[in-house]
Amino acid sequence: MFRERLAQDAARIQDQFDLVLGALDDLDVTRAMTYATQGGKRLRGFLVLESARIHGIGPTQAIWPATGIEALHAYSLVHDDLPCMDNDDLRRGRPTVHVKWDDGTAVLAGDALQTLAFELCTSAEAGTAEIRAEMALTLARASGAQGMVLGQALDVAAETAASPLTLEEITRLQAGKTGALIEWSACAGARLARADTGPLRQYAQALGLAFQIADDILDIEGDAEKAGKRLQKDTQAGKATFVSLLGLDAAKSRAAELVDQACAALDGYGAQAETLKDAARFVIARDS
Repeated sequence: MFRERLAQDAARIQDQFDLVLGALDDLDVTRAMTYATQGGKRLRGFLVLESARIHGIGPTQAIWPATGIEALHAYSLVHDDLPCMDNDDLRRGRPTVHVKWDDGTAVLAGDALQTLAFELCTSAEAGTAEIRAEMALTLARASGAQGMVLGQALDVAAETAASPLTLEEITRLQAGKTGALIEWSACAGARLARADTGPLRQYAQALGLAFQIADDILDIEGDAEKAGKRLQKDTQAGKATFVSLLGLDAAKSRAAELVDQACAALDGYGAQAETLKDAARFVIARDS
């Protein structure tokens, strides 16, 4: 059920991107935006749509923030791949945006995707004025200097630090860099319904950390062809990861514990939360 739902939601989000981006002028920057938003698992968008479902909110309304968070995630990847950041030449098995076009186009495409995210989340179809304001405010916090950008800044600083990060420091870094957008996505359905976000926040915090630990494990054990990107960069650079700090077996055990915590946080929703629980299990079972 989960993989089927994930694929359906990914297709729905792609249709929305086709509609929105297809209305823009045919320029290199919009072509780069389209390119950057193709492919990927679309887990964040799925979390928006699925958390909306369990609160009785249908895809006609939820598709706007679901596509919005995927636009914001795409922007973060485009900028993260730039030579001044991680300097990656491969993403989702294809040349990165700055390689296919140039640095300037990549910067502008990322900027445009970031602002598109807020445009989509504040679309009239996304809900009342109060709901849209809350979605925009919380997305700004999750994506900016209190969330994702904070995590990225800590990551950049770690590259020139005198000593590797501690477990506590890397957990804080990843709570921003990876976890903040996952948390926003999982809580989106409750916000659309003006409901309590507490259980979904607990779920997402455990899920986000498990996701990053799984990424670190894949960086060691994964297949670069399946991952669609270069692997073992952090190891080669001597950067601290959950695997380097915990060891491979302990990292796997910690990820499994976090998945159990994520699933337990959803018990109050009963059977309707099973697909979200399956998503948590998928996070540590995936091969890309």
